[in-house]
Amino acid sequence: MNANDSAPRVVVGVDGSPSSYAALRWAARHAERIGGVVEAVGAWEPPSHFGWSAPVVDPTFDRELAERRFADELHTVLGDDCRAEVRQTMVMGDPSDVLLDASRGAEVLVVGTHGHGGFTRALLGSVSIHCAQHADCPVVIVRA
Repeated sequence: MNANDSAPRVVVGVDGSPSSYAALRWAARHAERIGGVVEAVGAWEPPSHFGWSAPVVDPTFDRELAERRFADELHTVLGDDCRAEVRQTMVMGDPSDVLLDASRGAEVLVVGTHGHGGFTRALLGSVSIHCAQHADCPVVIVRA
């Protein structure tokens, strides 16, 4: 069991957009202040979800690649000076649902104002609005 398992959780949605990077930096600073842990969450959906059909491939390939890129992205945004513990999770599913599920029991959910990348099917701001309306914890919406 990790010593920080009882630490407050600061859940943040990261999708590759400038506002999600700002949200990630805000979440890391907040977690440092409260002695919490950052849970950086990315959502992905297979191309077939959008009605696009492709040849059948190993279903874990895209996930493994996405997880490696996500880890690199987090490190690039936060750098080596981040003092908060950062855990990463990539989940297949609708971004709003993924973030709401991840934020259950969290101290706070942090999202950017407008997203893209892994959240491409969402209208601008729709994920942050949905999370603000339905989360069980406080929600912070960060501008780029």
